[in-house]
Formats: sequence, structure tokens, C-alpha cells
Amino acid sequence: MNRRNFISRSVAGAAATFSFSQTMAHGDLDPSPAGQPFKHNYAPHDGMFAKSAGEDFMDQIKFMADQGFRSVEDNGMLGRSVADQEKIGKLLSQLGMTMGVFVVDGGDNWKISLTSGKQEFKDNFLKTCKQSVEVAKRVNAKWMTVVPGFYENHIPHDVQTANVIDILRRGAEIFEPHGLVMVLEPLSDTPDLFLRHSYQTFMICKAVKSPSCKILFDMYHMQRNEGNIINNINLCWDEIAYFQIGDNPGRNEPGTGEMNYRNIFKHIYDKGYRGILGMEHGNSKKDKEGEAAVIAAYRQADSF
Repeated sequence: MNRRNFISRSVAGAAATFSFSQTMAHGDLDPSPAGQPFKHNYAPHDGMFAKSAGEDFMDQIKFMADQGFRSVEDNGMLGRSVADQEKIGKLLSQLGMTMGVFVVDGGDNWKISLTSGKQEFKDNFLKTCKQSVEVAKRVNAKWMTVVPGFYENHIPHDVQTANVIDILRRGAEIFEPHGLVMVLEPLSDTPDLFLRHSYQTFMICKAVKSPSCKILFDMYHMQRNEGNIINNINLCWDEIAYFQIGDNPGRNEPGTGEMNYRNIFKHIYDKGYRGILGMEHGNSKKDKEGEAAVIAAYRQADSF
């Protein structure tokens, strides 16, 4: 490249950068490149863009599509009416979008502990798995989040692990014929939770030995519990089916904490991952300005 072309391109690039920063400073919610799909398949959730699109989830989904997002996730989908589930599924199909995870939640799923081996908890879990199959059909979903529940201090750890593996095998039997996947999520919300580490979840998935039992690697939780994100992704790669995002500290959009999400996203992409990355976090700023900042953060982190 000769010097004149280099200078010309450099000036154009600087102008584009200035234009982008000015656009974001004024709260314009159509950042450059306007509406173009991201490299990764990021999935916002209900409420993330409510100030820009309104409180109606259907309008928010349309807004997400206009901004270049290709998926959406909704933890509470199981609790929505059948009519709303069908409307959401139809809209996603029309927009060419994918439904991400919803939670297999038969009540307060953190407290309904599958570690205990109690029959009432096992029965409720399997009942909710069957209900989840029907919901997945309505919204064309494939992945459902499962949290085994609280640690039981009066039961040996290995017995708790065996209890979890046993019931997850039965859950997998429900999901497998439909091509559905329950993704186990290790969490950092409280040390009382049984499932807290990626390698622990990896071992359980290997023991369940089913394509319908995999890992949901939420990078916010794993940064808090164990760090070493890229290395642990590599160690658990064969069992990871889904990722979620949130910077730490704060659990907000990339760029607001200590995590180098551009490098993490590039690593995952280079390893061949083309699945969904759920935006399981809040907005660091309020109102439309905060929603614009979320979109800008993903444009920046996705530019690898």
C-alpha cells in the first residue's frame, strides 16, 4: 500500500471513529454499522431495551432484530401463557431469530435441591422437564437452563453428586427424543449452591453421558468463582453448549469491568463456536443512553 492510500484510509477511519463516538454521545440507538449482524450470536433479554422499544416484549424483540441481534433469551418463558409463548415463537420465526435458554424452573429452582435425592424434588423436576418440552416446541427453543439447587451439608458430597447425576440422566431421557439440551449452570450467587465450578459441571456431564446434558458457561459467574476463563473454557470445551456474558464486578455489559471480552469472544469464535451467547447482565447506565451504551459495547467487543 502506498503512502497516499494509507493516509487516505487512515483519515477515513478516524472520521468513522469520530462519527461513531459522536453518534453514541448523542444517544442515537442505531450505531454504525447500523443493523448489521454481529459476528457472534448475542441474545438480549426482556427489559434490556425497554426504554427504547417500550415495555412490550414483542416490540423489544423487533428492536433487537433492527439492531442486528439474531437471538433472544427469556429465563421466565416457562411462566408465560401459552398464547404469549406462541406469539413469541411466531415473531422469532418471522424475524429469522433464535430462542435462547429458558429456565427449567418448577418453583424456586435454587431451593428445590436435586442433591438431596428426595422423591418429591425428583418428581417435580421430571414433571417440569416434560412441560419444558411443550414450551420449547412453541418457541422453537433448544436449550434449557438447569440448576441442581443448594448444597446439603448433612449429606456427603459424593452422594449428592451421585443424586444429581441420577436425576439428570432421567431428565436427559425426556429431552433426547426431541433433540433438546438442558444446560447446567454453575453459579456464584451464594456459596450454598451445589454447582459452582466449570470442571465440576464437566465431570457431571461426562457421567450423565448424554447429548441432552451439557454446560452453560456463564463467564460472569466463572470469573467470580474460578477465573482463568480462557483456559477453563478450553478444558471443558467438549461439554459446553451455551455461553452467557456479564462483566465483573457489576455484572453489566462488556467493557465495564475487568474482563477482556474482545479476546474471549475472539478465542471462542476461533475455536469454531457459532452458538448463542446470552447477554445475562444489566445495563451500567440508565434509560436510552444506557441501552445505547450496551449496543456500542457489543459492537466494540465483537470487532476482533
